[in-house]
Amino acid sequence: MQQNLIMNRTKYYKSVYNSPVGKLTIACDNKENIVGLWTEGQSYFVNTIKSEIQEMNELEIFNMTKNWLNRYFKGENPAIKELPLKPAGSDFRREIWKLLCSIPYGKTTTYGEIAKIIAKNRGVKIVSAQAVGGAVGHNPISIIIPCHRVIGKNGHLTGYAGGIETKIKLLKTEGINIKGMFVV
Repeated sequence: MQQNLIMNRTKYYKSVYNSPVGKLTIACDNKENIVGLWTEGQSYFVNTIKSEIQEMNELEIFNMTKNWLNRYFKGENPAIKELPLKPAGSDFRREIWKLLCSIPYGKTTTYGEIAKIIAKNRGVKIVSAQAVGGAVGHNPISIIIPCHRVIGKNGHLTGYAGGIETKIKLLKTEGINIKGMFVV
C-alpha cells in the first residue's frame, strides 16, 4: 500500500524531439530521470507509464537528452551514462536492458548471445532467445538503451518495436555495414 502511495506521487513529463527517424517522445519522472523514449507509432508506446504525462519542454533533463540525441544523430558516440535512466520493468527485463547498454557503439550482437550471457549470469543452463527478444522489444528507452543493435542469428534484422526501417537507419547512423543482413 505504501509503495502505491509513493508511485502516485510520481509526476511524469514529456517533450517531443524531431529526429532523422521521425518524432521521438521523451518522458521523465519528477523532472529527474528518463523513463521513456519512443518513436511515433512505436509498439508499447508509453505503456510503462500508468498516469498522465504533462508536456514540459524546457526541463533540464530534456535539454540534456536532446543534446545527447543531437550528437548521436551526427554520428558521434555519446556515453549512455551521461543521462539518468530509469526504465520500468521486471528484474529480467532490466537485466537485459543493462546488457544492451554494454553493446559497443557501431557493433551488433544477437538475441542468442544475450541469452547465453544471461544464462551464465544466472547460473542456469539455458535462457531462451525468445524471452530475450521479448525483453528487448519492450525496452522503454529506445535508441539510448540500444536495442537496435540486437539482431537475429545470421544477420536477420528483426524485432524492433519502432519498425525495421528505423532500426536500419539507426544501424547506418552508427556506421554499421548492413550488407549481408536481411529482413524476412
